[in-house]
Amino acid sequence: MPSGRAHTSAATLRRVERSSGDLSSAAIRRMESGHDWYRALSAEDRSWVGLVAQAGIAAFIAWLRDGGGQQPVTANVFGTAPRELTRSVSLKQTLDLVRSVVDTVEEHAAELAEPGGEQALRESVLRYSREIAFAAAEVYAQAAEARGAWDARLEGLVVDAVLRGEADDSMQSRASALGWGSTTRVAVVAGSTPQGGSEGVVDGLRRSAARLGVDSLAAVQGRRLVCILGNVEDPLAAARELGDHFGEGAVVVGPTVPHLFAAGRSARAALSGQSCAHAWPEAPRPVSADDLLAERVLVGDQAARVLLVERIVRPLSDSGGANLLQTAAAYLESGSGLESTARILFVHPNTVRYRLGKIADAIGYDLTDPHDAHTVRIALALGRLATPPHRAARVAPPPDGTRFL
Repeated sequence: MPSGRAHTSAATLRRVERSSGDLSSAAIRRMESGHDWYRALSAEDRSWVGLVAQAGIAAFIAWLRDGGGQQPVTANVFGTAPRELTRSVSLKQTLDLVRSVVDTVEEHAAELAEPGGEQALRESVLRYSREIAFAAAEVYAQAAEARGAWDARLEGLVVDAVLRGEADDSMQSRASALGWGSTTRVAVVAGSTPQGGSEGVVDGLRRSAARLGVDSLAAVQGRRLVCILGNVEDPLAAARELGDHFGEGAVVVGPTVPHLFAAGRSARAALSGQSCAHAWPEAPRPVSADDLLAERVLVGDQAARVLLVERIVRPLSDSGGANLLQTAAAYLESGSGLESTARILFVHPNTVRYRLGKIADAIGYDLTDPHDAHTVRIALALGRLATPPHRAARVAPPPDGTRFL
């Protein structure tokens, strides 16, 4: 035995062995009287905690018998308890249990030790408590590692189901296991994985989202990094804060939907936008998928086609009659000039300027902005394609006979 340590005598060891049952009972009574969390446990969990306490005292006796300190205490002390107990009892609470056992043994040291051996027993208890604390930490570390691996697997399955639009019972069950059963205000963010590999990217993104107070699910799929944000008030602002976790290229944010089971719509928009965002070289990062409607139409996104007509052509037709629709068409086709548009429409340039403001109010697109103008131009073309040729609205021809569609 290393020098400087008091030796626990054989007589003291026999006394401790005979009192093991009483020590366990006394430790449990101390737990009941001193810790609210213990009293709140189910009867089954309390019984398992009692077995752990008994196992700990038995291991302490065996440790003393082997010389005390020459062999490290292993996590096998906790082997009688089910793995699920780590979900009911935290590491801090387990240390409370260890402290209660230590206090109990110290309190009864005078009765347990032979005369003159009290100090040696107390020192042995303190050394053992340190060892058992390390063993408890090992148990919780292993449980956390296993739970983390399982949660990562569930997370990947949920993200994959969202991307494939499979909001079925299995996804609901997995999402609930991850704590997403009641999550609202959900948006999907899509971008590329950073250079140098994707290891640790998901964990880093999750930590950053947690600091923002936003729930997150993330997965790497090939060269794409997809993140689902939950309970998010401003998805674009959140994506901006998380942008460093994505690789080069566009980071596209899908529209906000009410809950995870409607997130397929947000995911489809985000993925479609990411696939064509490079068609708009000046696009901001991150960019909303709704700001890429024109580009999405060009790659065959039918949902974007419908949205573009609904958000631009219909409001222009319904707000202000044909004047706004014709003014938009004339302005775009005349080279975006006030004077030329005014000549086509037989109105004053100030009237054109006024109508452009009304157009911006009606649809949210400013025709003096190049990208907005490009988007509206495509929307008007789609509107014409959806209208029989003989019913398509035409702008009144100017005096020289030129006709404008």
